[in-house]
Amino acid sequence: MKTFCGRANPTTGSMEWLEEGEDYDYHQEIARSRYADMLHDKDRNVKYYQGIRAAVSRVKERGEKAIVLDIGTGTGLLSMMAASAGADFCYAIEVFKPMANAAVKIVEKNGFSDKIKVINKHSTEVTVGPDGDMQCRANILVTELFDTELIGEGALPTYEHAHKYLVQEGCEAVPHRATVYVQLVESRRMWCWKKLFPVHVEAEDGEKILVPPSEMENCPGLPSVCDIQLNQMPSSDFSTLSDVVKMFSVDFSKPVQSASTCYRVQLEPVKSGKAQIVLSWWDIDMDPSGMINCSMAPYWVKPTSALQWRDHWMQCVYFLPREEPVVQGEKLYLTACRDEYSVWYTLQKAREGENGADEEEQKAAVCVESPVCRCRAHLLWNRPRFGELNDQSRTRRYIRSLRKVLKTDSVCLCISDGSLLPVLAHYLGAKQVFTLENSGVSCSVMEKFFKANNLEDKIKIIEARPELLKPSHLEDKKISVLVGEPFFTTSLLPWHNLYFWYARTAVSSHLASNVTVLPQSASLHMMIVEFQDLWRIRSPCGICEGFDVRTMDDMIKDSLNFRESKEAEPHPLWEYPCKSLSEPQEVLTFDFTKTVPEHCLSTEGSVKLLRKGKSHGAVLWMEYHLTADISVSTGLMQLSNEKGNCEWNPHCKQAVYFFSSVIESEILSDPTAVEYAMNFDTKTGEIAMDFKLL
Repeated sequence: MKTFCGRANPTTGSMEWLEEGEDYDYHQEIARSRYADMLHDKDRNVKYYQGIRAAVSRVKERGEKAIVLDIGTGTGLLSMMAASAGADFCYAIEVFKPMANAAVKIVEKNGFSDKIKVINKHSTEVTVGPDGDMQCRANILVTELFDTELIGEGALPTYEHAHKYLVQEGCEAVPHRATVYVQLVESRRMWCWKKLFPVHVEAEDGEKILVPPSEMENCPGLPSVCDIQLNQMPSSDFSTLSDVVKMFSVDFSKPVQSASTCYRVQLEPVKSGKAQIVLSWWDIDMDPSGMINCSMAPYWVKPTSALQWRDHWMQCVYFLPREEPVVQGEKLYLTACRDEYSVWYTLQKAREGENGADEEEQKAAVCVESPVCRCRAHLLWNRPRFGELNDQSRTRRYIRSLRKVLKTDSVCLCISDGSLLPVLAHYLGAKQVFTLENSGVSCSVMEKFFKANNLEDKIKIIEARPELLKPSHLEDKKISVLVGEPFFTTSLLPWHNLYFWYARTAVSSHLASNVTVLPQSASLHMMIVEFQDLWRIRSPCGICEGFDVRTMDDMIKDSLNFRESKEAEPHPLWEYPCKSLSEPQEVLTFDFTKTVPEHCLSTEGSVKLLRKGKSHGAVLWMEYHLTADISVSTGLMQLSNEKGNCEWNPHCKQAVYFFSSVIESEILSDPTAVEYAMNFDTKTGEIAMDFKLL
């Protein structure tokens, strides 16, 4: 059965209705999943296997049958490990039907159908008894229900239910326990992701300072964790204010409580500074003794250990509600509050004479509700966007460009979501400034911003789509300077911000004949790269710890072929190191001084490979040419020519097109060049691309 799916096109801004097959949703889910990444995680797989073997042995030594419950089985890998280790029977629970079907095939292919029963249900719906899904309760509980935050995928309520209804009291659990660790740090770079700093503008009548509204200053921000590859954060970008401390542990072999609670630890800063950020990660002990340990600790915590790269479990950045000055040696209390799915932190100074008796009272006092954004800016701007707005070097480029194009009689219209450009244009001398905002949220944020800087009567906010703009909105004036960063909250891939071009086309009748458009043009750039690790998320696994999981590889490949394989996908490449194998190349240009043409924009050519390496894919990004000599890049910032090391814009996601050789694990002789063909369909705003290794 076909289904009509409505979606807003992020590039053209139009509403589209697409006919999709009934399998579309799950194909997307599989194609974009991290199953391959988990199967490539050697450290995880080996430690789970060791833990499962040990648990089965302990049960057998007690003279009991080993009955395993595997919740969230995925490929069935952990159940096959258990059966191989001597378990008498395994119940493998998988709620996602396509995955459960794949697990049945994988189990059969590996010869374990008589020992493993795959149950396609949520674990809370599984029944136990002679006529139930499980004949009896299990005495070994095996799960992999964790995300970067440990509890974000619902591990706690799942464990709570399993202990009540599905496993025996005193069961073995793999993993046996998880421990969450924290470290207090000061980091301007990370703090930039949470709050907006004042912007300094040198105007003709002196320096102007653009300040955020007090509501934004005091806002706790969003409750969601910021999960990143902390191993790519240079030590120069943060200062540790405390030692690493254990925040809390969960013993999975005993009944688990999912109800909201708080944990509190005492800290003594090892350095004075501004406490802004709590960095956090966890480890899991696969056995009761803690001898089999799998850790997510970042590079500075275990500098002598070889780090296992993984993208399914990273590290957490938590923002304290406000910056707290701390003094070396002074006693502090850090409190972690959690609900079923998330964690947040508060920091208090210890009161003189406080003792253990006060602790529960203190804990209760700080066990506050999850942080909620009240200023609405955190709903409008995501964390990379805050970083972008705080990037002074980038802001200076826009200031220099505006100085070149603005005149004392300029009537300026800004088209971007929640941009500071209207304020810059006003401070730099534009006679009148309008800003076109697409949503109620961006209108609300900009209203507060203008009010905080006494500009509410200087800049007019228009809440309208570009095609619905009327002369009365602009007080019957013609626009002499049209500006945009461009930035739109709906953009996922770099070229989605070409919506600015479509908006510029829609408002053409309101523009003066000699209008200046900033940026005047944009260009799409491309480079062939070898990834250090990111290729693993799309690479087939084949055999995992001796088990054949090629059925899973085929399923991912089929789903990629369904839609995704001919599309690029967004990744923040500052977190994923790569080496350039070619020079960066401009492949398409877009002239904003003219309207969007009726015809498609196409190009084809080849790029030479200058360095030896595995051609994993092409990286694509946009550059915006604000004026003839000032540009901003959303991608490559710097290239080290000797080794080909790349420095990427940390505020934007770049587009990655993985070559089929990665997806199909082909062995290719060293290619010397890559042929490419690009087609920008101006009707749909989509870029189709194809590559061939020569």
